[in-house]
Amino acid sequence: KSIGLSYFRERGFNDRTIEKFELGYSLNQWDDLTKTALSKGYSEGMLDKSGLMVKKEDGKKYDRFRGRVIFPVHNLSGKVIAFGARILTKEKDQPKYINSPETDIYHKSQALYGMFQAKNAIRREAFCYLVEGYTDVISLHQADIENVVASSGTALTEDQIKLMRRFTENVTVLYDGDAAGIKAALRGIDLVLKGGLNVRIVLLPDGEDPDSFSRKMGSTELKKYLIDHTQDFISFKIGLYSKDAARDPIRKAEAIREVVTSISLIPDPIKRTVYLQETSNLLKIQETVLFTELNKILITYRQKKEEDRRREEPREIAPDIEAATQKSEAVNPEELQEREMVRLLLNYADSELEEDIDLLTFFISEFEDIEFINESYALIYNAFLRCRNEGKLIDSGYFLDNAPEKIKALVADLTLRKYYASPHWGTKYHIHFSDEKEIIQEHAHQNVLRKKYRYIQRLIEENKEKLKDAEKRISEKEIDDLLEMQMKLKNADVEIARELGIVSGRYY
Repeated sequence: KSIGLSYFRERGFNDRTIEKFELGYSLNQWDDLTKTALSKGYSEGMLDKSGLMVKKEDGKKYDRFRGRVIFPVHNLSGKVIAFGARILTKEKDQPKYINSPETDIYHKSQALYGMFQAKNAIRREAFCYLVEGYTDVISLHQADIENVVASSGTALTEDQIKLMRRFTENVTVLYDGDAAGIKAALRGIDLVLKGGLNVRIVLLPDGEDPDSFSRKMGSTELKKYLIDHTQDFISFKIGLYSKDAARDPIRKAEAIREVVTSISLIPDPIKRTVYLQETSNLLKIQETVLFTELNKILITYRQKKEEDRRREEPREIAPDIEAATQKSEAVNPEELQEREMVRLLLNYADSELEEDIDLLTFFISEFEDIEFINESYALIYNAFLRCRNEGKLIDSGYFLDNAPEKIKALVADLTLRKYYASPHWGTKYHIHFSDEKEIIQEHAHQNVLRKKYRYIQRLIEENKEKLKDAEKRISEKEIDDLLEMQMKLKNADVEIARELGIVSGRYY
């Protein structure tokens, strides 16, 4: 107590906070913890496996965390799964912090410090503060800000973002205001956006971190500061680059590209559109220019993804379309929507749906995260993407000139109009039949909705199978994640069905 407790007292932590986070101290003796644990019936193997004891090659054993104050890491149910430990002396050959190694129950990339203590507050406040260290979390709790977690000094991971998303879709990241903090903020923003979360940023004054700043400010002042200095990621990025770009057109173009690149990571196309509109207003630049840049980025990303997939699954590239058609593929409703989508592209790819948005651009923006199940249609669609990225807009003629015979036959079938309205109906009987091109916008929109509807229904079925498997293995965390996913898929299914004017026949 004279050593460990005095340290926490100096940091300003009261008894309630110390008890809440189960803070402690490991005696500065070679193997005191090991001896005590063995005397209470724990085995050497368990101590070694959990990382509490270190066994050297010569057989000597010592306590990993000796002479350090201890920060237990809890899982969502409150059980301790790991430890972080801070040294109190100033030994140059010793790291300031050490942590438990990876074990069967602790995976650093999947855990967030303070999530157990914060989860109820996160639900209540509907957003989460993200910081870097143990003491940042603890100090903010003591300042009556409990909806806060930490990545424990490691780079943020996709699994940690998924963990936050179980409780909220809104994250506010707190960073130091120095150069290192700003650099970390830029890295964190893109990763959080890619994870589908809404991200906001608070930069603290230069030289301050959440721990020091919360102890310096009173609880009321701190909360006011956080509210007043919270920015959305677009304002943050634009503000960051605008100083350099004010009188430099090239730097301004780079800044715009940086912002659009971050927007391209957002999985939700509606959110992307809203953020592009906001960027357009702030930078006084036409939306169409930003949409064009966004589509370039998305196409490049898609092509890289496809190249990576092909690299992992090597096969002959030259006859790739022909090879795809050799597979006998069972037709299902989702494939029919893919067929219709490819038919529209072959016939109307350059048709303008709205100002500066043609059919191909519309499909690119809507289908970036949806995979085709019919490989033939996927290859035709990817050919459109590849050529668009090269600055060319192709049509059915491209395939009729370059594709293997089987693909030529497919393209010919998709571009042949089998029925025509006789012109006499218009001239003699004054009955007008709309040409398909006249209603292409409505047709394209319906196709997108129906493709998404079929795609989500497939995901629902796949998720149900995963849920059955998880229930057999009694994996509670996986079951929770899958149930949450099933609810989101169900909501999306109902929403799209409503837009289509149909009643979804699925109940879960």
